[in-house]
Amino acid sequence: MLMLKIIVRPQKVDEVMAELLNAGFPSISKMDILGRGKQKGIQVGDIHYDQISKKMLMMVIPEDDKEEVIDIVKRTARTGEKGSFGDGKIFVLPVLEAYTISSGKKEL
Repeated sequence: MLMLKIIVRPQKVDEVMAELLNAGFPSISKMDILGRGKQKGIQVGDIHYDQISKKMLMMVIPEDDKEEVIDIVKRTARTGEKGSFGDGKIFVLPVLEAYTISSGKKEL
């Protein structure tokens, strides 16, 4: 099993979630986050915004589904034909164990 932490622009999050749902991946947690990437924030006139609003999606998937999910996210979260700085990032982490709290059952 893998955990994906997916950071996307706020205006793209609903589209990404809808595409994942349509492809059979309904289980997602969504959070509001602030941060910056390589662009080190954004300059608007005389004001420098050090942290930019983003959305983070977290999901646990079987390893066999990794490429499909990543392809869906890259396709739907990208702005424009070639993409732009700030479109987001996908982090892939191993999941060693998972437990359902209500039953105490180990899922992996």
